[in-house]
Amino acid sequence: MTSPGRYDTANLTEDQYEPGSDRTVLKNLCGVTSKKELERIEEVQFGQLMEKAVQHFGIDHRFTVQDILWLHQFWLEKLFSWAGSYRSVNIGKNGFMFAAAAHIPELMIQFEHQQLARLTPCRFASIEEVAASLAEIHVELVLIHPFREGNGRIARLLSVLMALQAGLPPLDFSEMQDTNREKYFAGIRAGIDRNYRPMEEIFVKVITQTLKLCGV
Repeated sequence: MTSPGRYDTANLTEDQYEPGSDRTVLKNLCGVTSKKELERIEEVQFGQLMEKAVQHFGIDHRFTVQDILWLHQFWLEKLFSWAGSYRSVNIGKNGFMFAAAAHIPELMIQFEHQQLARLTPCRFASIEEVAASLAEIHVELVLIHPFREGNGRIARLLSVLMALQAGLPPLDFSEMQDTNREKYFAGIRAGIDRNYRPMEEIFVKVITQTLKLCGV
């Protein structure tokens, strides 16, 4: 049973959808009304972000909240006016509510002090230690869900950058997809009680699969 009150949430709505999209596409700077087209653009720009981020952050870098804001802005600034800014609406997924928008700035400061400052740069030697660090940071960032769009991908990118600091190849996240999605969401929910073990087990599999694919 999860602890009530750690992340105070409320059901608020804000109409930010692109006219003509039948409320399937968020209002964007390009006027795109097709969800498929928007996803294509996001994917292209995310690839550019990945290349830029790998060049920008070194193996000894200690990540901050400002770095996360920069990643989000670089990725989506051509699409959304709120790129690089915390969300102003409360949102949830499959009946699960993420942190209330009003608490995000404070929660992100705590996240920087309690997780980012302690676990980055990620220079741990064993797969288990790296997985534990990635799991804690990933779960906490997803629970806060600081942005209106793109939280999962920013969290995964941060995991990739941390793994590179630990001397690992770019991570393959197929272990978090398809039939394993429910395990992933269960790992996120477990983090409400600061139980990171389920997500840690997922990251051990992610790292192991990545090394296998790379022939290591």
